[in-house]
Amino acid sequence: MTVRLDYDSFDLGGMTWEDAEEAIPDADFLVLPTGSVEQHSVHLPVTVDTLRAETLSRELIEAAPECDLSMVRLPTLPYGYSEHHMNYAGTITLSGETYQRVIVEIAQSMAEHGAKRLVLLNCHGGNRSPLKLAGDRIQRDHGVKVFFVHWTDFARDRLKERFGEEWGHAGDHETSVIELFCPDLVKTDKKEPQTRKARFEARQYTYFDDITEQGGLGDPTASDAEFLEEIVAETTEKILSALQADMEQEG
Repeated sequence: MTVRLDYDSFDLGGMTWEDAEEAIPDADFLVLPTGSVEQHSVHLPVTVDTLRAETLSRELIEAAPECDLSMVRLPTLPYGYSEHHMNYAGTITLSGETYQRVIVEIAQSMAEHGAKRLVLLNCHGGNRSPLKLAGDRIQRDHGVKVFFVHWTDFARDRLKERFGEEWGHAGDHETSVIELFCPDLVKTDKKEPQTRKARFEARQYTYFDDITEQGGLGDPTASDAEFLEEIVAETTEKILSALQADMEQEG
């Protein structure tokens, strides 16, 4: 039996060491897609954030030549910091400290092979803080310039315009993304408006089930894959423009 993995020419995972020896130092950017394995309500799989990181990073790198940028994509890191979802089965979490160290050591490996710049393309909110701290260490200790790209930050205004305020975890937005790229993984018969249990003004929730019944926010029945296809194209262009502008400012 033959098992086929989909590696493109820009994927480190499909390169030999001789290919990588040339590609890594020649690339304008290495891209590390970061996701998570955690519950996403009753209608989406636990790999939503990792699937988003995998597909959206591919969109980014395929479009990069249009901005005269060369990129190498590292294998997607599937696990993240997801302790706040541990009351739901299927969630896998690294500690914040472990996650930060993993990111730093990945970058350290790439630095030894000649990497100049690293894009942390993040698709899970819980990864934000450890990724920012990891970025500090990478830049200060290993001499690789770090570009932190939380994907939805570049799409936030358009998502709010279409879906309102609560389009986040397992809601309108994420359901639309999975319906666009992996529709067979959506349990359509389980899609329903999510039940909000609490709205804290100042208090941090301890676990995600403090604030939601099913595990999500917003209204997955309002998903719109066609709209998301437009947003992916727009957001990809915005991210590439930002990376290009930042690179041009380097001394």
